[in-house]
Amino acid sequence: MSDTSSSNPISPDAAEAAVTAALAAFAAAGSVAELKAARTAHAGEGSAIARLNALMREVPKEEKAATGKLMGQARGRIEGAYQAREAELLAREAAERLLAETVDVTAAPVRRTAGTRHPLAQLQEEAADIFVGMGWEVAEGPEVEHEWFNFDALGFDPDHPARAMQDTFFVDPAERHLLLRTHTSPVQIRSLLDRELPVYVVAPGRVYRTDELDATHTPVFHQIEGIAIDRGLTMAHLRGTLEHFARQMFGEEAQIRLRPNFFPFTEPSAEMDVWQPNAKGGARWVEWGGCGMVDPQLLLAAGIDPEEYQGFAFGMGIERTLQFRNELNDMRDMVEGDVRFNRQFGGLV
Repeated sequence: MSDTSSSNPISPDAAEAAVTAALAAFAAAGSVAELKAARTAHAGEGSAIARLNALMREVPKEEKAATGKLMGQARGRIEGAYQAREAELLAREAAERLLAETVDVTAAPVRRTAGTRHPLAQLQEEAADIFVGMGWEVAEGPEVEHEWFNFDALGFDPDHPARAMQDTFFVDPAERHLLLRTHTSPVQIRSLLDRELPVYVVAPGRVYRTDELDATHTPVFHQIEGIAIDRGLTMAHLRGTLEHFARQMFGEEAQIRLRPNFFPFTEPSAEMDVWQPNAKGGARWVEWGGCGMVDPQLLLAAGIDPEEYQGFAFGMGIERTLQFRNELNDMRDMVEGDVRFNRQFGGLV
């Protein structure tokens, strides 16, 4: 196109300037990450070449073929330069990585025994990863929590036994209404207040209750709780989610059953049992946790219309899961810090 009329908004000089800027940015990129950022800036939406391409609709009909060829060649030069620079940077980074990972096989070995992470931490991460694989989000919250998040927003009455000093660790002074959270459910409330709907959140973490340390109780333990709020959710979605979770944790033959129960923040509510076909001493049902459909009053407390959105929630203890998954008789073994307890898991749960 030797002569572009004034009515053609795309000039060869403008196309060449866009290509020159892109090639210079690619050449200046010192890593693959920087190169990708440069590509977004010079070839993505909002880039100079993209803005020129958007003007094709305004090009006079008799000049569309020549202008289209001009733009196609410009985009081709940009893409070709990107591919060449990417191959160069990938090769350089691979060479640097090999050099950094070089091992001197003649060096004296380190004879210290490598440590392992605690099986509770590993099991908690494994459980969270299962939900991440289903598209859920992992959320965290403070362990020193306000009483409103821990009790009021979840439907606990002011005279509920759990609020008593003999059941909950309150922080002085009492008029501040602070406590050590008794469950990870406050994270669910915070998630509903902080996020746009729909919400699919799982909350693992440490919780506190004034229990005596014995074979089946500990004052500091771990939970993983989940909440899903969306349109049209039912108990069927809850059961399907928990069945998948159980099979990932205990094997494909694992099953669950739901028994009617009461919790302040769900209605209807259920206790959840898991069937362990390979349990030591014979197959049996084991109580695993609680679940149910989120009470409409909880949704209202979070500013959500229960006529439009529904949801389900569930929770189970990590220590209890480890205990009956691995046939452990005494929960105190998990907290006493004996390295022999960790070693029996071989670094894996």
